[in-house]
Amino acid sequence: PAVLLLRTRDLFSLPFPLTLPVVTSLSIQAALRGWRFLLLPDAFPLARRPPPSPHGQWKARNSLEKQRRALMERFGLKLELLPDGRQRWHGCDKDTPRCFGTVHSQTPQYRAAGRWTPPCCLRALRATARHVVAELEAAGVRYWLEGGSLLGAVRLGDIIPWDYDVDLGLYREDAPKCRWLAAVLAAGRPVEDPEGFLWEKAAEGDFFRVHFSRTNRLHVDLWPFYARPGGVMTKDTWLGHRQDVEFPESFLVPLVPVAFAGVAAKAPNDPRAFLELKFGPGAIENP
Repeated sequence: PAVLLLRTRDLFSLPFPLTLPVVTSLSIQAALRGWRFLLLPDAFPLARRPPPSPHGQWKARNSLEKQRRALMERFGLKLELLPDGRQRWHGCDKDTPRCFGTVHSQTPQYRAAGRWTPPCCLRALRATARHVVAELEAAGVRYWLEGGSLLGAVRLGDIIPWDYDVDLGLYREDAPKCRWLAAVLAAGRPVEDPEGFLWEKAAEGDFFRVHFSRTNRLHVDLWPFYARPGGVMTKDTWLGHRQDVEFPESFLVPLVPVAFAGVAAKAPNDPRAFLELKFGPGAIENP
């Protein structure tokens, strides 16, 4: 039982005025509007009842937890900070699909809704990027941050908050040095590594893709480049993106470290010039 003192017009201005569990639901919606919310002790104690059995207590806890999870899903909340400092994730993980569907015209669903990348999806992207970078480094593959991923590294040292994948370029002749890329080339089908990341040849063209898991398709794209006469880096698949252009190999000799998603990744030696070649003048300062 609860007593709620609230103006009717305020209560029904909320998108979910009486969604269960009511106290949690109202607390979240009030906080988002800057309302002060005071929860008083029970005003009308119930009549005495026998204490519930252990099974009844379990059923009550389970029911409340289901209500809370349904509420978080309905509100689109992915991360809950608990009073004791712990965090509870309500978003995707390795065993679930990612939080958004097919990307249309380079725009994922959350961007169309005016939101940034869900925090669980960013967490999965960072984990995948760190894993791929570590595997390429260990194998001695020459790789570098490409496109929007390099842009995020230069601006923030991280993935751009509204991005939905990570792009790396690599020397095509180095691909077989990585055991997982070599396995994909040899088997002609996706290969899952011991940590649950799925490596495959992309269906859209001549490049590779590494997914967070077989179920969760947040991914890193690996673009094989090679030098053509004249020292210009090119590749065999072009998707028509603005940044999808050839560039001088001198940008890659040498490669330099840059902070990205919690690790030191490799980048072209003049990131500003490289990004302005791809995106135009002022690309770093102008999102």
